[in-house]
Amino acid sequence: MTLTTSDSGLDLSQTEELVVVHDRSSGLGAAVAIDDTTLGPAIGGIRWRPYPDEETAIIEVRRLARVMTLKSAVAGIPSGGAKSVIFRPNPPGGEARASLIEAFGRVVRRLDGRYVPGLDMGTTLDDLRILSTQAPDICVLEPSDQTSVGVFAGISAAVEIRWGDGLADKRILIQGAGHVGSALATRLAQAGGAVTVADVDEERARAVADSVDGKVIPVREVVGHPCDVFAPCAVGRLVDHETVGVFNCEVIAGAANDVLTHRGTAKLLQDRGVDYVPDFLINSGGVIAIHAARAGWDPSRTSASIAEIGTRVGQVLLEARRSGRTPLEIAEQIASERVGRRVSVPD
Repeated sequence: MTLTTSDSGLDLSQTEELVVVHDRSSGLGAAVAIDDTTLGPAIGGIRWRPYPDEETAIIEVRRLARVMTLKSAVAGIPSGGAKSVIFRPNPPGGEARASLIEAFGRVVRRLDGRYVPGLDMGTTLDDLRILSTQAPDICVLEPSDQTSVGVFAGISAAVEIRWGDGLADKRILIQGAGHVGSALATRLAQAGGAVTVADVDEERARAVADSVDGKVIPVREVVGHPCDVFAPCAVGRLVDHETVGVFNCEVIAGAANDVLTHRGTAKLLQDRGVDYVPDFLINSGGVIAIHAARAGWDPSRTSASIAEIGTRVGQVLLEARRSGRTPLEIAEQIASERVGRRVSVPD
């Protein structure tokens, strides 16, 4: 299998370390991408979801690992960026699942501390507990709430920059009613926002919307639905050259990783007058919480560090207005200066 830059939109030679595993005894198929360890051990979650083929999984894990490098760097965390995916078979349960996780744990152990796994789509705290029996440096932590706190702070800052006031009566569309999306919906509603929810699981979307006196729309209507703020909190790569002209909002800011299919889309959004808050800038609350737990920070220091996400979002958006550059370019520059080389989202 040969992967090229044109296939993925990412210079694949820049991945620091890539491990692809096929474990015959357990049936595990997995990949770990360590994008960069300049600032410290590489933190990144384990994603477990179906992929059409192995090549697609490897391209995604490398893209997501790059996002993690940017996320840690822009947050000022002494950690690198990584990600892993389990791509075969579809997630089972019981002993079969435990066997696959144990096998993956042995892969992590062989990486000798260069990769620190955490939660991601499709994995659970129980998975991490099993993983910790095989590898020593596992952060068994559910960071969704801290992620939502940071995203809320970032959205609040973006709204203040855009309209000069608070969230009261702002129409916010949340795509994804999982742990982060549901917690974010609660915080936004408590601040007076009018929340609309969309999720592939319509029952879950309805439950979250009902809990905040909000509305529900089908996922297929997300693109183009009128709102003030669109908050993607599910799978990424939603904004592309076709959808960029259809979004009917003034701010895009959410918890999803890898929101743009191409970095050039950020300029298209800016030209349309849409404030795009880079995902790795706004959704770093989880990685901050993981670092805080590993470093032994007290809760007040952790909370203060996550709250600073709002300050950083405001500074980046103001600089974008002053300079004419996109918020993405500015956030990438901050990360690149900290890493000591140019790092950017896939082009």
